[in-house]
Amino acid sequence: MTSTYGDWLKQQRETAGLTQQQLAEAAVMTRSHIAHIEAGRRIPSREDARRLDEALNTGNVLSSFLPVEDAAVADYFEAARYLEQQAAVIREFAPTFVPGILQTERYARSLLSVGYPPASEEECDRAVVTRLERSRILTDPVVPVVWALLDEAVLRRPVGGPQVMAEQLMHIVRLTETKRVRTHVIPYTVGAYQILNSMLTLMWFEDQPPVAYSEGLQFGKVHDSPAIVERLQGAYHLALSDALPLQESLALLRATAKDYGHHG
Repeated sequence: MTSTYGDWLKQQRETAGLTQQQLAEAAVMTRSHIAHIEAGRRIPSREDARRLDEALNTGNVLSSFLPVEDAAVADYFEAARYLEQQAAVIREFAPTFVPGILQTERYARSLLSVGYPPASEEECDRAVVTRLERSRILTDPVVPVVWALLDEAVLRRPVGGPQVMAEQLMHIVRLTETKRVRTHVIPYTVGAYQILNSMLTLMWFEDQPPVAYSEGLQFGKVHDSPAIVERLQGAYHLALSDALPLQESLALLRATAKDYGHHG
């Protein structure tokens, strides 16, 4: 995102005679979120923009002035996708399916084709392309540093069928063997643990505070409150302590891929 939207917001805030803190309180947001939007580092959600318009008495100007969103991603994920491209460190947790940046084309298509309401073939194609574009951050051999913490259910659910799963799991194995991604699997034997009920992404940056992103069905949220981010980081690392070591995780990935290959 360019700084145009942030400049416009800052101009409207200063015209209203408000500090960032005062605007944050009026719009029910955090001051740091306002600061990041004004600096061009964050994209406000539509709900954020609506509350900003209300707080600044600007009608629907700030809502209308939002950058055009890509229909190939959910509205609530747009800000997280933008941050993902800037992150120096990304730590993913997935309870049910492979994180987007690690997905193969066939796995992504299998997931995206079962949405509701059903998407057209063209819409599905666009969504697959967008998801694969996200994975391009892994073409850099070093940055971002990526960890993937996967529940064993991710390996066992046959998204797209045995051949698609065998290909997907071996893709993760190759990324891990080349040290581009560090992967750990939480086995079923662990039972319940701290973050089982939600997908979670933790992100760190070179020039701004860390954030977290959590997602459920038809809902996602970027967390930038330091207290909440620290709490989610702690929960992630507790869950990581229950996971299999790296080499045992790789062995489970390979064995499961082999099982799928035999079925195929």
